[in-house]
Amino acid sequence: MKQINQYIDSVFNTQDEILEGVLLSIKENGMPSISVSPSSGKLLTMLISITGAKNVLEIGALGGYSGICLARGFGSEGKLTSLELEDKYAELAHRNLTKAGFGNQVTYITGEALVSLEKLAEEQKKYDFFFIDADKGNYENYLESCIRIAEPGALIVADNVLAGGSVADPAIEPKHSTEFMKKFNETAASHPKLESILIPIGDGLTVSRVKA
Repeated sequence: MKQINQYIDSVFNTQDEILEGVLLSIKENGMPSISVSPSSGKLLTMLISITGAKNVLEIGALGGYSGICLARGFGSEGKLTSLELEDKYAELAHRNLTKAGFGNQVTYITGEALVSLEKLAEEQKKYDFFFIDADKGNYENYLESCIRIAEPGALIVADNVLAGGSVADPAIEPKHSTEFMKKFNETAASHPKLESILIPIGDGLTVSRVKA
């Protein structure tokens, strides 16, 4: 899987100074280097562009890498709401999105994401694209919360669903997230309100469409 991803990244991605700057800022600030892969980021941009999504919700901002990829998909007309547990992560992400030209189009809500999602539901907010990349133990809870505030036909994309390949290959040492991701994928695949598929790019993206 690693060789395949290296091949995909080498062929389909060009040098991107803005995103490389984000990765550097994450490292300089002592934050974990767990941003989406370049190809996963490009796919997020393409999915938003293809679907025409303009009201996007992200769960897990980190340093803003995925946020920039999402914003590039909707250009000058869309809005991004990003839920992030850590204030310092949200602040760095906002600085990086500002450098990328999207600072005025993103809103950061800090604190427990499930609490924020409940508040958004109470406020009757609706979104047409979701990206989940946060604590793996809550992925199923995030999925249900996203469905509650999803427009018909919205896409819900979740990262790290292959858990380094351990969900499929018993020869790979399980991660702490392996069982969570197995259960999440099975839930997404069988959910009556979703049409889902797993795309084995990066560490795996499960893409779900909310049925009308």
